[in-house]
Amino acid sequence: MKFRGKIIDVACLNHFTRVVTTISKLTKICVLRLTPDNLFFVLSGKVANGGVSMWCELSQANFFDEYQMEGVSSEDNEICLEVTPENLSRALKTVQNAKAVKLKLTKKHCPCLTIAAELVRLTWSQTVLFILHLLTRVSSQVSIYLPPLKTMKNVVDRMKNLSNFLVMEANLNGEMNLKIETDLVSVTTHFKDLGNPPWGDDASQDGGPSQSRDPEDMAQARVDIRKLQQFLMGQQVNPSKAMCNIVHERVVHLILLHEDVSLQYFIPAVA
Repeated sequence: MKFRGKIIDVACLNHFTRVVTTISKLTKICVLRLTPDNLFFVLSGKVANGGVSMWCELSQANFFDEYQMEGVSSEDNEICLEVTPENLSRALKTVQNAKAVKLKLTKKHCPCLTIAAELVRLTWSQTVLFILHLLTRVSSQVSIYLPPLKTMKNVVDRMKNLSNFLVMEANLNGEMNLKIETDLVSVTTHFKDLGNPPWGDDASQDGGPSQSRDPEDMAQARVDIRKLQQFLMGQQVNPSKAMCNIVHERVVHLILLHEDVSLQYFIPAVA
């Protein structure tokens, strides 16, 4: 297996660093999956234990001036590494002023992802493990655009002081509610006219909501409020679109889209 990439454009390096920094705030360890066209940061938690899942997809052509990789075989042309995003983020921040930055797969007693800055002549390395960890796709019942993330974060921050769990519910009329219910208090924040993503007629087969669903019907999921707050606090992608898919009483699937970044975060429902 071989991998070598080079970033020359400062804006691309800064953007890549912001993405990695966002991921570092969501998880301590994840899988970096390299393919000829894309990079994926993947986290798959154990749903039985309330673990979250994450999927971030980057097109390598939008970040790297040079990109070469050879996978396990021609039939399985990909490389999967277990990395610590915080270490990768720290290394990238240190080389922000470099003329060019190289990322390459090396072997120094064990496999390493090495970052080298041209001219500065400094090298950082992080020991990694080869694993393969893929996420299964979920079929959502309701997909909706999110309100401004800063507004949503402020609401969730206030609700966190009242309960450890929050119910997210939405319908196909562009309505979404965030609510908490305890023995002492019941609080609901309503959002209207958010809009729903224009899934095709066959969306139910491609992961989108069923078109036969009553637009008024709410799909809901009760989630750990700390995990939702972690997602809202960590994002630095400045997305052009933010969406949410809800599988009733099963999972909340959050999606941030930028021109060249897709970040997906899965929070399992709790009873």
